[in-house]
Amino acid sequence: MAALSGRTFLVTGGNTGIGLATAQTLAARGGRVHIACRSEQKGMAAVAAIAAATGSDQVAFLRLDLADLGSVRAAARTFLALEEPLHVLINNAGVAGQRGVTKDGFELLFGVNHLGHFAFTTALLDRLTSSQGRIVNVSSDAHFQAPGVDFDRLRRPARPIAAMREYAVSKLCNVLFTQELARRLAGTGVTAYALHPGVVASDIWRRVPWPIRPLITRRMLTVDQGAQTSLYCATAPELAQVSGLYYEACAEREPSAVATPELGGRLWQRSEEWTSS
Repeated sequence: MAALSGRTFLVTGGNTGIGLATAQTLAARGGRVHIACRSEQKGMAAVAAIAAATGSDQVAFLRLDLADLGSVRAAARTFLALEEPLHVLINNAGVAGQRGVTKDGFELLFGVNHLGHFAFTTALLDRLTSSQGRIVNVSSDAHFQAPGVDFDRLRRPARPIAAMREYAVSKLCNVLFTQELARRLAGTGVTAYALHPGVVASDIWRRVPWPIRPLITRRMLTVDQGAQTSLYCATAPELAQVSGLYYEACAEREPSAVATPELGGRLWQRSEEWTSS
């Protein structure tokens, strides 16, 4: 694997699961890694664990609560004030199996999995552009189960049954966001990728109620296996000239036919309206 010395990575949800495995590998390969998550205690514990495992002193914590747009804006300002380049933003954090609304009144899974990341990414676009960076959005093959995006439901709590429909919609939004980023950033040198990490036994399922959780998590991949496609999209030289595509098992895959430019444009417009300060 190529060394990553001199390159800066920012991983949301880098304190646990796939995000932690991704951050640790990037640090082991010489990258400077910022771990963005809600809990300072958990974030600093992850920084210490990565430092102990890799010997790297180039790992830092950034407080980010994706369910609070005020926190998202503050996190972006904090990072920009560091005056560091940003070569790769990995939007990895996510929630599943929960019902509720964000601080700003959006359905929780949409708010965290898409809208918070939309606000964070767009706030960092100038820095990514100056570095000709990459944006990696961790989606899921669950997006194939979404019939579309019902914009009228995005300010209501999820339905029961572990909120699986809402999860699928949020993951479709990740794909749509990636495609729209590619269209809007064409010619800037910034590229964007969406991916399915595989079905991974990670902490994202911790709130799924019993007895559904063990049925979901049986025979899943390890977090290290699940991190491989994120790492591929973040670092593979052969992807430098492509953008807006969807990957699984480190290979391109056709996304859902529902992911159209028209729907992507509508999602961007509404997301922009909802996140404008």
